[in-house]
Amino acid sequence: MVPFRSDLEPKRRSVVSNRDSVRENSSVDFPRLPSNNPRMPRPDAVRRVKSYSAADGYVYQYYFFEGNRAQRGGNHGGEFTYVVTADRHTAFPFKIFVMQSALDSWAKVNGRPLLSSEEYAVAKMRLFQAFDEGAVQAPAAGKPAREVIVDESNLEELLGRLGI
Repeated sequence: MVPFRSDLEPKRRSVVSNRDSVRENSSVDFPRLPSNNPRMPRPDAVRRVKSYSAADGYVYQYYFFEGNRAQRGGNHGGEFTYVVTADRHTAFPFKIFVMQSALDSWAKVNGRPLLSSEEYAVAKMRLFQAFDEGAVQAPAAGKPAREVIVDESNLEELLGRLGI
């Protein structure tokens, strides 16, 4: 018979008591075994496909893919990538590069920097302008995605369309 031991007594524990010991990755009754079900990959983000009727008569479908800070020839800026299709069969990436120097000069004149949502809106307006100009075309096989640039020469016009 095991004598009764109080939990209040310091440093006197029963040999069979494990309640005060902490073990990593333990469970109540079963040891942790690796799962035989591999983790499923996360599903792709649901993209909202939008349409734009360009001045040249084409109806483009596009969605925003990603935005990154990037560099082109020593110039820093924001790179906005859209996936575009003109025929609903072949989709291709199209990039808009918003030069940081244009954003900085606008901020100096106007006393505040553009918000990230305003920078995104400028890129989207430049995409629409490229649609209207017919500049959005699929790149040749093995070539990088085509892109257009927002710089000091066209930033004010694009912001004017937005009422900024």
